[in-house]
Amino acid sequence: MEKKTVKTIRNLLLLLLSFGLPIALLIYFRQDFKAIESRIPTTGIAGPLFSILLMGILSATPIPTDPIVILNGAIFGPFMGVFVSWMGNNLAATIEYFIGKGISHFTDFEKQKKHLPLGLDKFPADSIIFLIFARFIPQIGGKVVSLTAGAYHVPFWRYLWTACVSNLFGSVLLAVGGYSILHKFL
Repeated sequence: MEKKTVKTIRNLLLLLLSFGLPIALLIYFRQDFKAIESRIPTTGIAGPLFSILLMGILSATPIPTDPIVILNGAIFGPFMGVFVSWMGNNLAATIEYFIGKGISHFTDFEKQKKHLPLGLDKFPADSIIFLIFARFIPQIGGKVVSLTAGAYHVPFWRYLWTACVSNLFGSVLLAVGGYSILHKFL
C-alpha cells in the first residue's frame, strides 16, 4: 500500500476515534446518562478533579483530550463542562510546555537548531498568532504549539495567556457540543 494511502487511513481512523467514539458512546449510553447525571453531584468535587487530572496526565502522551472535553460537556453540563475542560486543557498545556523545555535542554536544542533546514532556526514560536491559532489544528495543534513553545523558550507568561485564550474557545466549542449532542439531539 502506498504511503499516502496509509497516512490517509491513519488520519481518518484518528478522527473517527477522537470524535466519532465519544458521540457513539453518548448515543449508546443515552439511557444511562440520566443515572450518571444524577450521581455526579454526589461525587462532589472528585468528578471534575478527576477529569482535570486525567487531561493533565494525557498531555504526556500522544492521546488527544478532545473526547474528554466532549464527555465533560455531556456529563457536567455546558457551564461546568466548559470550566472543567478549560482547566484540564490549561494544565495539559502547561505540562506539555515544560516537556518541550526539558527536551530542548536535554538535546541542547539551542545549538542544534542552527542546523535545521528551511530557516526553522528563526521560526517565530513566540508569535501570538502561532501560539493562539495553531492550536486549532485538530488533534495535534495543541501539542505541537506547546512542545515548540517550550523548545524555543517562549516566555512562559506569553505562552500561558495565549494557551488560556485558545483553550477557552476549544472548550466552549467541544463541551457545549457534547452537551448539545446528549440533550438536544438524543
